[in-house]
Amino acid sequence: MTTAHSDPDEPIDSSQPVVVPTPQGNFSMRAWSFPDGHELMSATALDDAGQAIDADNPAPLVRIHSECLTGDVFGSLRCDCGPQLHQGLDQISARGGTLIYVKGHEGRGIGLVNKLKAYRLQDDGLDTVDANLALGFQADGRAYRQAARVLRELGITTLRLITNNPAKAEALTELGLVVGSLEPDEISPRKENARYLATKRDRMHHRLVLVPVETDQDEPTPRGPVDAASSDDPNTNQPTTD
Repeated sequence: MTTAHSDPDEPIDSSQPVVVPTPQGNFSMRAWSFPDGHELMSATALDDAGQAIDADNPAPLVRIHSECLTGDVFGSLRCDCGPQLHQGLDQISARGGTLIYVKGHEGRGIGLVNKLKAYRLQDDGLDTVDANLALGFQADGRAYRQAARVLRELGITTLRLITNNPAKAEALTELGLVVGSLEPDEISPRKENARYLATKRDRMHHRLVLVPVETDQDEPTPRGPVDAASSDDPNTNQPTTD
């Protein structure tokens, strides 16, 4: 059903839930569209009986995943986006929760054409931050207002956030949601993305260990949850991206 709204962060259209089977399990999926043309999708893990897993948990697991065509669809090894998406779905399928897939976040908000331009600049020596800046963009131009709106539409106001990025938790907190903990989604580096991941750790303050593995291995480095309110990590309040 389509409706007209003056609020740019209020959905103008949405779908009813449908069950979508995936390699990670069955998910109840819904989609929302917004006045700026962005579309978001939610995927909530279901058990074999078609019921939401861990549905009574007052703080469900949530991953907010930014669109990355090259990584999510083509399996690009320049980033960790595709493996993070699949690992996040694995975690949610096993433990319950919801993944929000955000279109319009390509290249941390610069779009596909400019992301590939940024790749070319990285090939010439810039890192992922300086490449975006050289093109006249912010290091991270993403916003999470629409994702927060979708979470509220789903009745989620308190959550455990699957991310390596404390700034994502800060953004959701500023939007009125309660983030109880950060649940890691680290992918071990490969030679193709080692510099990119090091930049995320060193310049964007992601919680990353970066234990390398052989290039034919895909197993992530296991890590435990982190209290979102913990003050003993000096990077907790740094603006970052993921």
